Amino acid sequence: MAPDDSAEISRLLQRFERRFLATRALRSFPWQSLEEKLRDSGSELLLDILQKTVKHPLCVKHPPSVKYARCFLSELIRKHEAVHEEPLDELYEALAETLTAEEPPQCHRSYLLPSGDSVTLSESTAIVSHGTTGLVTWNAALYLAEWAIENPEAFTHRTVLELGSGAGLTGLAMCKMCRPRAYVFSDCHSRVLEQLRGNVLLNGLLLEPDVTAPAQHPEHNTHNSESPRVMVAQLDWDTVTAPQLAAFQPDVIIAADVLYCPETVLSLVRVLQTLSTCLKDQRAPDTYVAFTIRNPETCQLFTTELGKAGISWEAAPRHNQKLFPYEEHSETEILKLIL
Repeated sequence: MAPDDSAEISRLLQRFERRFLATRALRSFPWQSLEEKLRDSGSELLLDILQKTVKHPLCVKHPPSVKYARCFLSELIRKHEAVHEEPLDELYEALAETLTAEEPPQCHRSYLLPSGDSVTLSESTAIVSHGTTGLVTWNAALYLAEWAIENPEAFTHRTVLELGSGAGLTGLAMCKMCRPRAYVFSDCHSRVLEQLRGNVLLNGLLLEPDVTAPAQHPEHNTHNSESPRVMVAQLDWDTVTAPQLAAFQPDVIIAADVLYCPETVLSLVRVLQTLSTCLKDQRAPDTYVAFTIRNPETCQLFTTELGKAGISWEAAPRHNQKLFPYEEHSETEILKLIL
């Protein structure tokens, strides 16, 4: 095989691997490129794809949705049959396993990090589950995680408070790649918090039992600490008090994909305004809000309300490297706020 062909196949395998581990929509896979390569090669390529997807060690340990694996294998078999006459037993055996398996209420997504490590999330198989959308990962969380990995100095040796952590992707990626001193995941929904705690433990991080005052333990603040102090806090934006927020003493505040309706926008700005007031005796925390532009009016409301609250903002520079598979056409931005 020529070096160019080998590199091309390696990139193709990587695209299948990353998309399957993250259980992205099947239409996003490079099926046309696969068909072209299958015409020139034998079944070895399909066996390699099987090892990079359904048989991947991460998928064996933390399986994706059964329905998703079944649909993927069915499509893979169709591509094979369109090009090769002889059936490939390994593909049919893998499909047969999914046909007899039951679909659990939780499935897994995994995201590969540049370090060789990964972030694995247990997520609900339903987009809206138990009355909340916080049990799945949204595009802006992936986008903010990429930005953080490319700009680790913004978080290294610092205490990070995340508002509306959802499934926890952004924070887990930061904890593994950006070396924060402490990281506080927060959300208000009890099922989201339960899943957050599970995902933190799933990724080999230890949870602090006390979430009220992460800065009160100086022995944990040494820069040589390999693993950050990690906490999960229940924060209801409509009822949280200034003393509760002040106790976290964050150096950095982040939020991703929380601008989905006018009510949450108003609540978020209220929390940010409270933070800017209660932390006035210390340096204002750096604040980053990432969002996918679905409704321009909602985004406009956010910047308008920031202005009313006396909070200025600027667009953060875009990062260069795309590490995670997500919807290419979605327009996502990060605003850096000055509290």
